[in-house]
Amino acid sequence: MSGVTLNKVIKKYGDVQVIHGIDLEVDDGEFCVFVGPSGCGKSTLLRMVAGLEETTDGQINIGNRDVTREDPSQRGVAMVFQTYALYPHMTVRDNMGFGLKMNGFPKDVIKEKVAEATRILKLEPYLDRKPAALSGGQRQRVSIGRAIVRGPEVFLFDEPLSNLDAELRVEMRVEIARLHKEIGATMIYVTHDQVEAMTLADKIVVLRLGIIEQVGSPMDLYRDPDNKFVAGFIGSPAMNFMDGTLGEGGVVSVPAMKMDVSTGVGGAAGARVSYGIRPEHLVIDPAGDAFKVDMTESLGGISYAYLVADTGERIIVEERGDVRSNEGDVVGLNFEHSRSYVFDAESEMRIR
Repeated sequence: MSGVTLNKVIKKYGDVQVIHGIDLEVDDGEFCVFVGPSGCGKSTLLRMVAGLEETTDGQINIGNRDVTREDPSQRGVAMVFQTYALYPHMTVRDNMGFGLKMNGFPKDVIKEKVAEATRILKLEPYLDRKPAALSGGQRQRVSIGRAIVRGPEVFLFDEPLSNLDAELRVEMRVEIARLHKEIGATMIYVTHDQVEAMTLADKIVVLRLGIIEQVGSPMDLYRDPDNKFVAGFIGSPAMNFMDGTLGEGGVVSVPAMKMDVSTGVGGAAGARVSYGIRPEHLVIDPAGDAFKVDMTESLGGISYAYLVADTGERIIVEERGDVRSNEGDVVGLNFEHSRSYVFDAESEMRIR
């Protein structure tokens, strides 16, 4: 197995630059997830690693090899796409072994490799079925199996779960996590779903407009975001943001909260800031009278109350337990000031 290194990688389509000098190291055996909104460049970057998109400038290494100009078939990667791309007239067994057959592998080697992939993915009952007789999740497992039999140095996944329903997506997330643990291969995974990123990744790369906003472990990004974009993207529901003004000694005046919050951050007094706190770090005080509950969403074990401040700003609060707020209630809020974040209103960078 091998790691992947990107050094000042650039991608242009004519005069339009979509990837802006990206530097990144994915360690050997690491599960790295590219995450970001649509159009941020994550799939383009993955396809550049695969060789399906030409690299305009910079260098891509897999292990110790410079593969920037190598043909995709020579890079030692296998890609799993959003669409399953299975041959409809072939059985599961033949679909998984077809690539090896076309490359001239002996029949006994193909049989052995298909058998190993079948064992890993628990596909034994389906080997003689054709894709039409499989569920979406089973088809995606076959697609992953086709990648496994190639024995690549690096696995690349391009939003492989986006076509599945919610239940199957959870099931396949577990399957992919188990696969990584069993074979220990380097994997790079693209998704717009930050829940997938948080549950699967050793390392998350947050992208926006073709640049890297932050790289780190899931909990590092959740607990210590560098800027407002990362803070709002990582975590579900998203972090609450409210306008504020920075005062002396790190005290932030937050009109929406009807209070001054002691944050301990630095910065010039009088600066405009964005004050952030996550829904799960807020607690509703039924005896308070500062906010009206506009609506609620119940998910069974938890619910979300949407409060409206006098400023018009909306605040989401996560509630657990048997006592829940109801639409129309007038409530207050309690929280730990140490759980809050402060961002510069113009640059959106974190003030620490």
